[in-house]
Amino acid sequence: MSDRSGIFEGEDPFVIARRWLAEAEQTEPNDPNAIALATVDADGLPNSRMVLLKEIENDGFVFYTNYGSAKAQEIEGSGKASFVMHWKSLRRQIRVRGTVTRETGEKADAYYRSRSLKSRLGAWASHQSQPLSSRTRLMAEVARITAEKGSDPARPPFWGGYRIAPVQIEFWADGAFRLHDRFLWQVAQDKTWTVQRLSP
Repeated sequence: MSDRSGIFEGEDPFVIARRWLAEAEQTEPNDPNAIALATVDADGLPNSRMVLLKEIENDGFVFYTNYGSAKAQEIEGSGKASFVMHWKSLRRQIRVRGTVTRETGEKADAYYRSRSLKSRLGAWASHQSQPLSSRTRLMAEVARITAEKGSDPARPPFWGGYRIAPVQIEFWADGAFRLHDRFLWQVAQDKTWTVQRLSP
């Protein structure tokens, strides 16, 4: 680990991840917190999509969604997920694999309240991942929900967060001539982290 310095320096992978995200917030033109989230369905077929990471905690990565969505159903089925965060402006990425639990209660309520009113109403109106006959139908449902829920809707019971508790975190940075730098952090049996340099 003697050569793990500069952008890779540190003894806590969550601190490094927060530092990299903060740097990306200064350089990425759109959604520096976007992650490509991967899950598998009941047949083991992989599925991936972009979502927005909302928090890097001291022990996990949190995002929010509709619990009726395809990604939520796949997470509930396996209890596992992975994601990659890639920043073209920094030529870096973070890969995470881990187990997933729901984030409900006060934290989910607080995040829901922080969203714009239209986004909160949209969460109520959208039956995420379900077939939709037209955009007109969706907008009509938004109008109906707006009239019903008013200007301060509570968090829907079918909407909340997921926390990915990683078993692996890989930090990757582009290197000249494709000789990239890669460091893999893994959780040991005693819950401490081990770090290993990987070949590019």
